[in-house]
Amino acid sequence: MSNVTLSIGSRRFTVACADGEEAHVSDLGDLIDAKVSQAGAQGQTETRMLLFAALLLADEVHELRRSGTSAPAPASELPEDLAERLAEVAGRIENIANLLEADAGNA
Repeated sequence: MSNVTLSIGSRRFTVACADGEEAHVSDLGDLIDAKVSQAGAQGQTETRMLLFAALLLADEVHELRRSGTSAPAPASELPEDLAERLAEVAGRIENIANLLEADAGNA
């Protein structure tokens, strides 16, 4: 496992990720930071800041699904390690949630 430090809304978050995934996780952090900026959520609590970013990202996903742009891939095109990748993503989300809970407890 590796650690990556993300800068989101002028705050730093260190998250664990699988070896070799550092650049990808960093890119995801940059995307979240851009959404925080777009929402004008800098200066909010970490929870509210990340909530605004999550809402903007969820809205984009919703619009893509509604427009049919992100139709599910046929089973033959799905990666064989999809379950492992989803488990890694779930672990990352859980790590972020733990960090948010810890930060909220320190505030």
